Amino acid sequence: MRRYWLIFSQAVTVLLAAWFVVATLKPDWLNRRPTTGGVVALVEAPPASPGSIPAGSFRTAAQKASAAVVSINTSKAAQRSPHEGDPWFRFFFGERGNQPQAGLGSGVIVSADGYILTNNHVVEGADEIEVILNDARRTKAKVIGTDPDTDLAILKISLDRLPLITLGNSDALQVGDQVLAIGNPFGVGQTVTGGIVSALGRNQLGINTFENFIQTDAAINPGNSGGALVDANGHLMGINTAIYSRSGGSMGIGFAIPVSTAKLVMEGIVKDGVVTRGWIGVEPGELSPELAETFGVKAKEGVIITGVLQNGPAAQAGIRPGDVIAEVGGKRVTNVSELLTAVASLKPGTPSKFEVRRGSETLALQVTPGVRPRPRAAQR
Repeated sequence: MRRYWLIFSQAVTVLLAAWFVVATLKPDWLNRRPTTGGVVALVEAPPASPGSIPAGSFRTAAQKASAAVVSINTSKAAQRSPHEGDPWFRFFFGERGNQPQAGLGSGVIVSADGYILTNNHVVEGADEIEVILNDARRTKAKVIGTDPDTDLAILKISLDRLPLITLGNSDALQVGDQVLAIGNPFGVGQTVTGGIVSALGRNQLGINTFENFIQTDAAINPGNSGGALVDANGHLMGINTAIYSRSGGSMGIGFAIPVSTAKLVMEGIVKDGVVTRGWIGVEPGELSPELAETFGVKAKEGVIITGVLQNGPAAQAGIRPGDVIAEVGGKRVTNVSELLTAVASLKPGTPSKFEVRRGSETLALQVTPGVRPRPRAAQR
């Protein structure tokens, strides 16, 4: 019995010594895991149930709105050179074939009748306009009307089973609300980008005559013009129009025309062929300390009138140079852009109350606006 015990104890001692040597010199031998025939064992998440949407996803909004966003291709015939028939010009400069100009933009289908909202600068001067739907259908479009003052245009196509976008309430937007920009940037195909509302009521940017932009950091690039800015429910909030950029690409500052403005423009164009706006015939200016001193104005806020058209609506109502307009129809105005927008929203022929500061007096005048003259083509 003693002999067996000695053999056992020696075997255990040898095994312990071998384990110690291996653990000291080759510890990785002891940490090996069994392999499964060269296949790496991975931990995978359980499969998602059909139709489930990840938390925080905007999939539903993007799918709902994207179907109604179209790509717009425009072409313009080449301009004939005045030297085209000059043999000496051809001798020195060779044959210079003029190429037609092509343009790219986006649009939004807003009516089952085929009406499409887009930017005026997308279709301005185009000889031919092609609309490409998200389902790959292609068709020619005609221009129903344009409004250079807001850089909006209405197109019409003749197709059946058109997808429509739901118009939202842009007046209810608040800074910080999440939005998506949908369009065809650089012609790569329909693209959805996301961001938030960065600011509201942006004006004095020198882009349009009437400016009340929604500012967003959702990426907007060339080709996105005329596309949709939608909320988290896929409702249309604005028409993407311009970006601030030093490189030509997105720098996180994009501007969209509110859908409330677009609706008024579309209704006017579809119904009357033009947008009818109010006009009072004045030359407004920003109320600076120098102008206030020149005209002897005591007001600290408002828009100073530096010129009045003879026999115009403002002159007939009693407005004079040096007056400061503080309110139009019950709305405060603090700069020229706000005054232009407020007056333009007035119905021509219907008297409206203007609050005017003259010296140290405050006057309430009834002004009957006329129809704003049609603008000349904008130079962009």
